[in-house]
Order: sequence, then C-alpha cells, then structure tokens
Amino acid sequence: MNEQKRTTYINFFAALNANSINALTNALDQKYREGVQRFVLLISSPGGWIFHGLSAYNFLRGMPVEVHTHNFGSVDSSAVVLFLAGSKRYCVPDARFLIHPLTWQSQGPVNCTGEQLQEMVKSLQIDMDNVARVIARQTGKSKDDILKAMSDRTTLNPEEAIKFGLVHEIKVDLFPAGSELVSIVM
Repeated sequence: MNEQKRTTYINFFAALNANSINALTNALDQKYREGVQRFVLLISSPGGWIFHGLSAYNFLRGMPVEVHTHNFGSVDSSAVVLFLAGSKRYCVPDARFLIHPLTWQSQGPVNCTGEQLQEMVKSLQIDMDNVARVIARQTGKSKDDILKAMSDRTTLNPEEAIKFGLVHEIKVDLFPAGSELVSIVM
C-alpha cells in the first residue's frame, strides 16, 4: 500500500536574515511536530546573510523529513544555498539564479586592529569555502569550478540552471489545490 506523505508547502518570499530564518525554522519545527513528513519550500529571495543561509540549509538537511525546493522567481546569492537544501529542486520557466562572491558588510564606521581585520578576512574566506563546498556537493561540480562561477558573478536561466546542476526540473505548478500553505513574507 502506497501511503501518501503529509506535505506542507512553505512560501518563502523574503531576504535571508534573522527574522525570516527564525520564522522558517519555527514553522518547520511546528509542522514537523504535527506529523508533516515532506516540505516543499517555494522560494523567491534576493539572498541576504550567508550565516542565515548556511544555518537554514543545515537545519533542513538535518531534519528527518523529505525536502523539495521550488524557485518561483529569483533565487540569488545566499538563497542559492537555501534552495540547495532540497533533495528535489524545481523552478518555474521564468526563474533566475545568481551566484556571486561573498562580501563583508559593516554596520557603520569600523575601527579595528590588524588582528581583527585578519580575523574578518579569515571568516569571510571560510564562509566562501563553505558556500562553494555546498554548491559543489549538490551540483556535482568541483569546488574550484564553483569558486570560478562565484568570481564570475554567474546568472543562470532555468535551462542553464539544469545544466549547472542546480535544478532537476522546470515545473510551472507550485502546489496542488487545497494544499496546506504557510507563508513567510517579509
């Protein structure tokens, strides 16, 4: 007997930051406790903080559930890492993906010692390596190929995203009628 898995669709239309990722992980946790066995994360995001992208990726990959992802607009920057948490990855025909190098942002004037500056550079390099490793692992490409794609600021349409290994299939329908849909829109 083929038992249907209980599925929740999550509309994630937000930048990756503390508020949006907390809302996402809280929704996932709540629905998991209610017995949901499959999540389909519908994503359109300009990206955001890589800390939040990697954390959400690891949270989703570590959950004992099935996760699919579906780009319904643009998945840019750190949102690509979130998108890659899906074991099945889809996009609409008019989607876009952007892979680029990481940047360091300051909140106002920065005064730091040479040692602190070296620590920031090292942290940025570790994050860059982690992102490249995630993308390489999920696409089957080498880490060096991914670092080059990041350096080149690679923008992909759906067909290119399939060839690159980001997407498994182009699919218009986001969710069936009557589906449980949770929205995280910020």
